[in-house]
Amino acid sequence: MFDFSGQVAMITGGAGNLGAAAARAFYRAGARVAVLDRHRETTTEVLGQDVPEGEFCAYVTGNLLDETSVAAMVAEVYNRFGRIDILLNTAGGYRAGTPLHATPNETWDLMMNLNARTVFLMSRAVVPHMIAAGRGKIVNVAARAALQGAAEAGPYVASKMAVIRLTEALAAEVADNGINVNCILPGKMDTPANRAAQPAADFSRWVSPESMANVILFLASDLARDINGAAVPIYGRG
Repeated sequence: MFDFSGQVAMITGGAGNLGAAAARAFYRAGARVAVLDRHRETTTEVLGQDVPEGEFCAYVTGNLLDETSVAAMVAEVYNRFGRIDILLNTAGGYRAGTPLHATPNETWDLMMNLNARTVFLMSRAVVPHMIAAGRGKIVNVAARAALQGAAEAGPYVASKMAVIRLTEALAAEVADNGINVNCILPGKMDTPANRAAQPAADFSRWVSPESMANVILFLASDLARDINGAAVPIYGRG
């Protein structure tokens, strides 16, 4: 369906549920894939059979919250493949369950760092390469929850709304450089963790990581060349 032959896709959080699904999808579509995650062992366990490290795939480890580490990871990918065509920011996290007046600073910092700072640092490091090439696609992962405040989830909701606004701002800045920047708004994703948290739910109404990966591939393709600064809902039937 998609052909990314000759292109390089860099995926943060590549060993996570969505990141791994996207890595498999880009790999099958002919892209060279750089999988960024904190631990090589985890990446190997999750993707070693489907997206093996080698000529068409690199496992890159580092700290996405540290600008020096981010710069080193981006340089490693660029030096290895000579280009970066696609940046997919799936790295993130979730923490909720306390009202705002009882939420510690650590929770606020964690959510803003995992969900927004990673997008900021990675985009800042990759965009100069895309500007120099005159092309590029960036897809960020926000959340349906970002569209409305929810009790006991303030820091998470705020951090994901920050991703939407960062997406819009960057899209406006690089629109004339051949670069498209968009984000997706996942609803409930069908993952083992979500199934364990809501065992009585109808899982058929949730969205699989593979289905979300297909939307990501569309946004990274030339078919989406006229989509820029968008927040694309992927809600399933939930």
